[in-house]
Amino acid sequence: QVQLVESGGGLVQAGGSLRLSCAASGTIFSINNMGWHRQAPGKQRELVAAITSGGSTTYADSVKGRFTISRDNAKNTVYLQMNSLKPEDTAVYYCWAGHSRIDWGQGTQVTVSS
Repeated sequence: QVQLVESGGGLVQAGGSLRLSCAASGTIFSINNMGWHRQAPGKQRELVAAITSGGSTTYADSVKGRFTISRDNAKNTVYLQMNSLKPEDTAVYYCWAGHSRIDWGQGTQVTVSS
């Protein structure tokens, strides 16, 4: 099992930036892909970005060019740099790690004011 702890959420004005971090512990040697989903009130959870163990990345169309996912394997940490934030980016952001199953973090709130 993998334990994930997110940090870095908060309140920011539109156009601002935030950096989310997610530190993994446990059976970390088994982790392949890592990523971020988000869930806004009344909406389904959706993929934001993902990164493989080799560094290949995938982004939702809505965040391409604004968000950057990265990974520090030595620190067992995945990051999400979020720039040019919009009110529609407001959501709870969840980190996940894929191995024999998917483990999720507890989520961190991101609120973007207009």
